[in-house]
Amino acid sequence: MENETRVERWLERAIARAVTPRGGAEVIAALTTTATIGFGLLMTAIDHKNFSTVWLGLWWAVQTVTTVGYGDHVPTDAAGMLVAALVMLLGLAFLSVVTAAITSSFVARATESRTKRAGGHATAPEQDVSDIRERLDRMESLLRNDDVVERLDRMEALLRERS
Repeated sequence: MENETRVERWLERAIARAVTPRGGAEVIAALTTTATIGFGLLMTAIDHKNFSTVWLGLWWAVQTVTTVGYGDHVPTDAAGMLVAALVMLLGLAFLSVVTAAITSSFVARATESRTKRAGGHATAPEQDVSDIRERLDRMESLLRNDDVVERLDRMEALLRERS
């Protein structure tokens, strides 16, 4: 589209790369790093009294987005606190997405390993379901046996007599 801004085009390309968990984690890491630097600069501009240098603003942003929060530098006015809240939420979102990407990778590897062990024919859960069905069929055939039915009938009659 010719009405798209540079940022919109960049975001579209970034989202297109995020088709795998690793790609998604890379996009989130890039966005989080960019936002952390931006918020550090913004905090220096908004609350210059508490963040007198760019380095203090960046230090605060890094420790906040990583949820460390030493407390050596904190915003004291409403605008600074609003920026701080956004950075905290960004940090939590970043950690959540990275954790999900790592977990997804582990699950995918485990599933692939189970499929290989099953000879590539059926995945492990499918094989488990098949095994359970076979066992249930055997149990049902045992229960259909006339001898078992007769025994159950006799037990039921004895229980009625005693009650």
